[in-house]
Amino acid sequence: MKLGLTGQRVLITGGSRGIGLAAALEFAAEGCILDLVSRNPDHLAAASEAIGQRWDVPVTTHSLDLSTQKNIARLFETCRDTDILVNNAGAIPAGDLQQVGDQRWRDAWDLKVFGYVGLSRLFYPEMKDRGHGVIVNVIGLAGERPDTNYIAGSVGNSALIAFTRALGSHSLDDGVRVVGINPGPVQTDRIVALLQARAQREKGDSSRWADYLEALPLGRAAKPEEVADLVVFLASERASYLCGSVVTLDGGLGARSH
Repeated sequence: MKLGLTGQRVLITGGSRGIGLAAALEFAAEGCILDLVSRNPDHLAAASEAIGQRWDVPVTTHSLDLSTQKNIARLFETCRDTDILVNNAGAIPAGDLQQVGDQRWRDAWDLKVFGYVGLSRLFYPEMKDRGHGVIVNVIGLAGERPDTNYIAGSVGNSALIAFTRALGSHSLDDGVRVVGINPGPVQTDRIVALLQARAQREKGDSSRWADYLEALPLGRAAKPEEVADLVVFLASERASYLCGSVVTLDGGLGARSH
């Protein structure tokens, strides 16, 4: 399937690892020009090298903390001719209402919730002026299946689902598509590390981290590449009538009654 993405400039936040890196590799395979954003310059350098080993496409890295509006504005000035914005940065901590304190909650939302909103606010008018552009928000299943033990993430993701649908409800009139993805559990380095710590704490053996995935569809979490494939498709002209939609990618987990 030809996706018609060759030469498109793609900005991916949280682009150095996990879903972001997997998406970057897929966009590179389509011949896109890449801008990758992460707080960690070492991770960015490794990501750029990994892409360069496989694909001959321009890759620019930006080591920025997008939890501040100053850095969001700085990124926009550098990348204002972006064709496709993939909002992906953000790791909201687990915990119930008492476990996630006010500052941790605010810090997490500054990066993910207000980061997505702030970037969209700046890039949308530029895309509108050019008459084309796509914003893809990588959100999360907890937004539609709230979890009291992931309360900050559940509420934040719910807000981003509403944001995607509200912005995308009329954006096609401006030539801009706004879409979202709700992945269920994804086997990223972060998830593996969290499960290893849990397995060590509860089972005395960190190597048993995969035990916690056995109840998932197919007995595993989604692969980053499976989410990346959907990101790239949604950003392409083959999804030209998809707008204001949030696609769930969870193997059916959210549809289960228990």
